[in-house]
Order: sequence, then structure tokens, then C-alpha cells
Amino acid sequence: MAGEPGSAHNDDLRLAESLRAGDVIALTEVYDAYAPFVYDYCHGLLRDRVEAAGALRNCVIAAREHAGRLAEPDRLRGWLYAIARKECMRRRDSPNRHIGQEAPEAEDDLSAEQLARREERRLLAHSALAALSGRQREAIDLSVRHELDEVDLAGVFGIPLEETLELVERSRIDLDASIRAALIAQNHWKDCPTVATLTESWPLAPQTATSLVRHVASCPVCTELETPPLPADRMLSVLPIAAIPADLRLDVLTAATAEDRAGNRRAIAAWTEPFDEYGWPLPYEPTPARAKDRGAGGRRRGPLIGAAAAAVAAIVVLAGAMTAFGGESGPDASGRPPAASGSSGAPGDDSSVPAEPTPTDPSPTVSSTSPSPSKSPSESPSPSKSPSKSPATRPPSKPVTHAPPPPRAGHLAVSGCSMGRDDSCAVTVRAVGGPVNWRVTGTSGGVSASGSGHLAAGQSATVSASRPDEWCWSSKSGSVSFAPGGSASVQYC
Repeated sequence: MAGEPGSAHNDDLRLAESLRAGDVIALTEVYDAYAPFVYDYCHGLLRDRVEAAGALRNCVIAAREHAGRLAEPDRLRGWLYAIARKECMRRRDSPNRHIGQEAPEAEDDLSAEQLARREERRLLAHSALAALSGRQREAIDLSVRHELDEVDLAGVFGIPLEETLELVERSRIDLDASIRAALIAQNHWKDCPTVATLTESWPLAPQTATSLVRHVASCPVCTELETPPLPADRMLSVLPIAAIPADLRLDVLTAATAEDRAGNRRAIAAWTEPFDEYGWPLPYEPTPARAKDRGAGGRRRGPLIGAAAAAVAAIVVLAGAMTAFGGESGPDASGRPPAASGSSGAPGDDSSVPAEPTPTDPSPTVSSTSPSPSKSPSESPSPSKSPSKSPATRPPSKPVTHAPPPPRAGHLAVSGCSMGRDDSCAVTVRAVGGPVNWRVTGTSGGVSASGSGHLAAGQSATVSASRPDEWCWSSKSGSVSFAPGGSASVQYC
């Protein structure tokens, strides 16, 4: 990240012991040292500044209440990230969570030329990260930008250390390969026709980035190309950092220390339980009611930071993805399936878990005015149940007494798609009433897609639509526009 955690990076032991003793000054030190970084991490998971603020506040409260549980107090910083992740997972599990208000970027005193150069490097970073799975991107972010070691990562993800070591090693190897591929795409695309074809749009979409990495690894031309060294920490240093609200400090410290909020703190502390034998919070698991809503086939463990949220209607699917870190149901850059991961439950909001006590001091999430989606598909009729609009039976046509005219040009029918846990989905185009020459003319909402072709009457084809290479934790949508006419809706995150 831009900046270091500060001198408190080596003060974990002292601060943890002070927290155990109930030292309010130590709580202030913990906030000042780590809150900006933990807030950025929470924002990457939730993609909303209100939710990220609530998650950070509850993290600080839970840390103070449970400080005595931590068996290794010198790992306070990694422990805070583990608590924050579990709180974000819980918030992701709520259909009523606040969405759509992303935090502004932390400001840097850069000239116009420096800003332009940074934007160019960001595009390169996005293209390189797009080839990784969601879990790999989070592991890289936590180990490189947030400087957590493998022991901390094992506690944050709630997975064995051996699995964590394998995840980090493979993520770094794949990142090096994807950085090299992105540099070739940026600087040597003219040297290889396949690279030029794959990199028509920039930054690269996940599917394109994965294909590029595989091509570069096997192409004799690309193998001989030289690329400048670009360390992962240098590349990731240009990624945006969410600016923590200036007034959040007083709100958090007041909520964590005020005598009249003791009951609220006990409720928040209960949400962090249970803990393992070392005092680290176990990965979030949906409550039985929430798990039941997801159906028997719902996964409890899997994608980065959270699995898909419950399908709230036949035509609406809210999915956890990395977002910030994206989803990770697809293979990584080398084509391997993703490694097993920790908790996959999507986090919920302060009022979403009926089995837990409700605090008297509601979090920012509770005040959200977002309407609650229906939990039952029957409450939201599927388009398939709409009455048919087919015309009434027509009389038989008259016999043709002359040569039939040439076939009339048809029109294009398009069908949207939802990515769910994937990084892409297939938009369907179909020729109706005659042949159609079609092409993609544009996209919106950060979605990327391209393609063109010819369809005979009745034939169909698919176009791969990819999510933007960014961390998002709320349901979003975009569109893909076609000629001659037609626009398909695409849902992601």
C-alpha cells in the first residue's frame, strides 16, 4: 500500500497486552495505527463506504472485547484482519446491506503527468491481476500490500498453514507469469499476431488475460521476448486506496468505550465467535435460516471472501466475488481449478441474523433504506411465467405463383446473463426472421465484450461478457450493445 503501517507494526505485543488490561489509550493507538489499512481491506470486500465503516467499527469493538483470547499477542495486526474479514462476511449475507456508495480514493499530491503515468500503470496492474483467481488476488493483496505473513493469512482465511503456503506460492508464481504476459501485451503486441488479437481492448478482461498467459507460456516468439522486471509490490503500489472518513475515529472510539453502549458491544462481540484454540475467529458460517434459504446445494466454503448470496428471485442473483477481489470459481492463470478456501458465506448486516442478539446501537447498515429483496422465488414471478404474446392462428398463405423473392434480412434477438460466482458469462444472440450480420458496438457499466459474425435465420451464437477487473462487493449490472440493434443486460458481483 502507499505507506507503511507505522511504528505500531512492531508494537503488537505491547498493544495487545494493553488492550487486555482495558487501556483506552491503547485502543486509540490501535485505531491510529491500523484502522486506515483495515478500512481499505473492508472496503475492498464490501465496496461500500457505509458498510466498510460499520465493519471497521465492529472490528475494533470485537478486538477490545476478545483481546484476552489471542494466544500470540504479537500477531495482533493479522488477528484484526481476521476479525474484519469475518464481520465483512457476515454483512455480505444480508439482502438489506447498504450498497452503491464507494469511498473516494485517498488523495496523493501528484502532478498531472504523474497521475497519467499512474493510470497507465494501473491498467497494466488490472490486466495482470485479471488472470488470477479471486482467492489468489486476495492472498496477493494481503501478503504484498498489507504485509501479512503466511501464518497471519492462515488465520485470516481459516485454512491450514500448509494450504496457505501452497496458495501464496502458487499465487506469486502465477502473478509473475501474468505480469510478464501483460508487459508483452503492452509493449510487444506487434511482435506476435496472437497477442495483437487478444489485446484489442485494454485493460484485459479475465478470460482474455488467462488466454494470454497460456499463449505466452507456449509461444516460441513470446518466449524470446524480453520484458523489464516489475516486482509485485511495485505494481500493486499504484492501486487505489479507499480514504477512511475523517469523522469515523470519534464514532468508533465512542462506540467502543461509552458506558451506555456496553450491551451493544456484547452483542457485537458475540458475532465474532466462535474462536479456535489460538484465539483466532473461525470463518463465518451462515446461520441455519440463511443456509436453508440458499438451498441444500449451496456451498459453505469456496470463493474468495464470500460465496454467492442467496438467489432472491428467478431473475436476480446476488453473488459474492472478489470482488474486490472477484469470484474464484474459475481456474487460475495456469488453468488449474482454484485451491480450497475458507469460509464462503456472504456477510450480513447488523440486523440480518435472527439467531444473534440485536444491539441497541444500530450499525450504519441498519439505517440503509435499500428495499429488502424477496427471499422466495414465488414472490417474484419469473419472466417464464408471463403470458405468451404469440399471435393468433393465421389463415394459410396463398400458393406462390411466381419466383419467391430473396430472403429478407432478419433482426437480432439478444439475451442477457448473470455471472454469479464466475468472472464472465455468455450473452446469446439469435437471428430472427432472416439472416443477420451482427457485431458488438459497445458496453456499459464496466462490462467488457467483443465479437461479430453472420447468422442464418434461426441460428444463434454467444458472446463472452466479462466483469471489470476491480474489487466489488455489491450487485452491479452493465450492458452489451449490438448492431443491428439490441442491448443485453449483464449482472455481476
